[in-house]
Amino acid sequence: MRYLHTMVRVRDLDAAVRFFCDGLGLAELRRRDHEAGRYTLVFLGTAGPEGPQIELTHNWDQSDAYTHGRNFGHLAYEVDDIYASCQRFVELGYPISRPPRDGRMAFVRSPDLISVELLQRGEALAPAEPWTSMANVGEW
Repeated sequence: MRYLHTMVRVRDLDAAVRFFCDGLGLAELRRRDHEAGRYTLVFLGTAGPEGPQIELTHNWDQSDAYTHGRNFGHLAYEVDDIYASCQRFVELGYPISRPPRDGRMAFVRSPDLISVELLQRGEALAPAEPWTSMANVGEW
């Protein structure tokens, strides 16, 4: 058995791709428009077609926000430098929901409010400002 992907529905496909690609560093692996069903699928990943992926599903006629089921928690990614990763999101205009005060873990939310956990690869980094004194924002 092999894990393939996690699907999340998004209202604004361009905003979601910007978040996951420019913010998180994923790459768009493939995209399929389905005219008859009026939706687009975009697959994102880091390790090519063999690695785990995120499937962004954009239903063209969806105008209302999607509700969030309690059975979905978050996506998690290991990063080389948690402070640099969080700073990249800040520079793109995304608030850090749970700052990496411990040098180890942070949360940020996509434009569709999908929680993404960032975990420092290896040992935690030494506590550093502005992260150490930054408060939580909203839900994560």
